[in-house]
Amino acid sequence: MAVGLLGTAASGLQAFQRAISVTGHNISNANTDGYTRQRVELGTRPPSFTGQGFIGNGVQVESIERVFDEFVTERLRNTTSSSSQYETLALLSGRVSNLLGDDQAGLGNGLEAFFNAVQALADDPSSIPVRQLLLAEGESLVARFHNLDTQLDSMRDEINGSLSNMVAEINSLSTAIAEANRNIVDATSQGSGAAPNDLLDERDNLINRLSELVSVRTVEQENGATNVFVGSGQSLVTGFLASELRTVPNNFDNRHLDIAVVGAGISTVITDNLTGGQLGATLDFRDRMLDPAQNGLGRIAVTVAMEFNRQHGLGMDLDGVAGTDFFSVTAPQVAANLNNTGTASVTASFDSANIDDLSTDDYLLGFDGAAWSLSRVSDGQPVTMTGSGPFFADGLQIDIAGGAAAGDRFLIRPTRSASADVSMLLGNPREIAAAASAAAPAPGDNSNALLLANLQVAQTMENATTSFQGAYGQLVGELGTQTRSAQINADAQAALLSQAQQSRDAVSGVNLDEEAANLLRFQQAYQAIAQVISVADSTFQTLLSAVRR
Repeated sequence: MAVGLLGTAASGLQAFQRAISVTGHNISNANTDGYTRQRVELGTRPPSFTGQGFIGNGVQVESIERVFDEFVTERLRNTTSSSSQYETLALLSGRVSNLLGDDQAGLGNGLEAFFNAVQALADDPSSIPVRQLLLAEGESLVARFHNLDTQLDSMRDEINGSLSNMVAEINSLSTAIAEANRNIVDATSQGSGAAPNDLLDERDNLINRLSELVSVRTVEQENGATNVFVGSGQSLVTGFLASELRTVPNNFDNRHLDIAVVGAGISTVITDNLTGGQLGATLDFRDRMLDPAQNGLGRIAVTVAMEFNRQHGLGMDLDGVAGTDFFSVTAPQVAANLNNTGTASVTASFDSANIDDLSTDDYLLGFDGAAWSLSRVSDGQPVTMTGSGPFFADGLQIDIAGGAAAGDRFLIRPTRSASADVSMLLGNPREIAAAASAAAPAPGDNSNALLLANLQVAQTMENATTSFQGAYGQLVGELGTQTRSAQINADAQAALLSQAQQSRDAVSGVNLDEEAANLLRFQQAYQAIAQVISVADSTFQTLLSAVRR
């Protein structure tokens, strides 16, 4: 049925009014973050048949579409996650690198000053002031170990606080995404399948903010909802439901926080599976930089103390008494897994004969029901143990007592707390053993003092390949290399993020020049259609006038 000239014109007025409204909406949101421009898709209305053929009935709005490219959006999301990850990693690693590499606060000057005092003792072994200076420099060296460890430990507390805050923010965003899913599905149903464009933008913005915190994958459902996954496929948002993340104490150490996902009342630790974003960077920094840095500092403290104590015990003090320990050394930390079911207990000590084999690694000691095995925490690689009880490996002696059950595990941290626990045992300058033990003590005997001074350059670390200061230099160098690598990656990812954002803006962003041209085009079309209304009215009035006659 023909709608007539007025109906055809009215359809045009309505269609172009919609087009002008959408264009105004685009212009209004030109500076709204994450806004995706929209466009009106127009189509002809079904024609009417007359004796002379089909006559058109005007225009109609087919749909209002988002100008959206899923591939470009996904690339922006992934790049956002990577950029946030490396920016955070570079910031955190730079703090550790700068701390240990600082000329004034670092350990290098402390070791240098301590062994200079030992050399001064060798030059004047009977001088009480020189001996007092050595004790003072020993205390200063211990204080440096303590200060550096305190700052690293403080950073560990900051990491725990950051993890808790990020988990809380992730939970807030996942809840908001689930609610956005509900709103989108409801709006789509009410709109007879039409997409609620602004709600889709809102959800995309939430997912993008989530990707700054952790790497995510998304899967869109037929009803319009989007499922969000983290880690190796753990569901964070499923339809209208959001799974909760929690920080939970590690089974070996309450201060070492893990991340767990809670679903159906079951808590599953997913720490090792989380990557990307600020959360992934923070976990990576803790495992790859902070732990090795604190372990490396502790290893130097252990080796300096044990090697100095060993040589000091071979000499004699001013009163002809054999030298005693100069420094204190604490035993390695051993923690049992909370899920152990056996009665076994494990203790560890340093193997003084092979102290140069000591590494910066932490270890997992496990029992499979038949035999014990040792592996590195950092990469899970097995470590060879010798002996049948006690066991020996990497400068450690491991003693086991009691009965273990299959699956029992113990965490061994040889040097984690060593720099915090090292201390001076000697307080009397006369007790410094500068003389050789084989001879009667004489005021000028500096034989043992010379051997103590030689420890500064002796190859006592890294399997007898480097000195104390060499090992510290390697530690600082490795941290610096990792920091530089993180900064290079951060710069590269920032450039890629800028490119991805430009690609997204080129597709979905609002171009004010283009919108102004569209506004003018639609306005002219509206005015032309209005003229058709005027002509139709004039024609109708002419017809009425003819009928009245």
